[in-house]
Amino acid sequence: MYIRKQKFEGLNNESAFLWGARQTGKSTLLKYLFPNSLYFDLLLNNEFMRFQINPSLLREIIEKTNFQQPVIIDEIQRIPELLNEIQWLIVNKNIRFILSGSSPRNILRKGYNLLGGRAIRYELYPLVYPEINDFDLLKALNYGLLPRHYLSAKPEKLLSAYLGGYLKDEIIAEAKIRNISSFTKFLEMAAFSNGEIVNFSNIATDCGVSSPTVKEYFQILEDTLTGRFLPSYQKKAKRRVIMTPKFYFFDIGIANYLLKRTKINLGSEAFGKTFEHFIYLEIYAHSFYSDLNYKISYWRTATQIEVDFILGDAEVAIEVKSTDLAQPRHLKGLYQFAEEFNTKNLILISNDPYPRQIENITIMPWKYFLEELWSNKIIH
Repeated sequence: MYIRKQKFEGLNNESAFLWGARQTGKSTLLKYLFPNSLYFDLLLNNEFMRFQINPSLLREIIEKTNFQQPVIIDEIQRIPELLNEIQWLIVNKNIRFILSGSSPRNILRKGYNLLGGRAIRYELYPLVYPEINDFDLLKALNYGLLPRHYLSAKPEKLLSAYLGGYLKDEIIAEAKIRNISSFTKFLEMAAFSNGEIVNFSNIATDCGVSSPTVKEYFQILEDTLTGRFLPSYQKKAKRRVIMTPKFYFFDIGIANYLLKRTKINLGSEAFGKTFEHFIYLEIYAHSFYSDLNYKISYWRTATQIEVDFILGDAEVAIEVKSTDLAQPRHLKGLYQFAEEFNTKNLILISNDPYPRQIENITIMPWKYFLEELWSNKIIH
């Protein structure tokens, strides 16, 4: 059992939604944190059928029972009609709920509201560094950090099942995608865009669909929490900057499988790309688990000078390099960003064995950086 960093900060006596992609561990976390709660699992066919036929059954059950713990309903997106009953119980009976699911997309598309602002939104992501004892970087970079995949002796089979059973079949069904072959091709092309600036026109050409369709497909990945855009940092500066966002899948293993990558080893080109992806996912999860909710962006000029991640309003600038000996040539982007925005906290993350200082830039081994990040010492 991993001790997760999602602690429902600020929940107090409120109700909540807990969203997260399939197999991030939502059900396990809720059962661990709320062992005495009344728990309804809508993945179970008998539960699903009972409440689908008669949503008011929920109110009848709850009105008969005295609750000290929140009521848990797992996979709430399968029966959006229950939200009317839940809202009535929150307003009139002061009952607390935690409603979990893989995506709010189905609820929103059917015209149901998400309890009119009466529930706080939380998300659960794949595992992160401080949740794992004896963390294995190469294992994470090869197979990702979904709990079952990271623990498995045969993660390739689980990744294959995940891609077929969820990313393709379930998302295609939920989004009512008619051109299945084009969406399947799109997933592969989106993987090639992982960690890169997205060229919608090129992807549209490769998939045989229009640019608006490609943008809709990317929106589906965002809505189902299987990918997200990283915006560019666009505060006015002397240099002209690239405005188009980058895109990252929610898990490294998923991107690797779509790209048909072979085993990733230290020093390879794929190691550098997955290493950067890993650092991004850690920063993103920290932003929300810590309740700091700082913005994350990247910076690239028209002359291809780049900094991988900008945190907040240029409070921190981070470059990621897979080298085990960071040198001044690796610091060019950070130096030029600091000239533009006078950022004081400049960091280069690498495989160096020791932290060190080069002028105003701190060289941080990745473990050192993550320990500082999760201790809220990088940004606060």
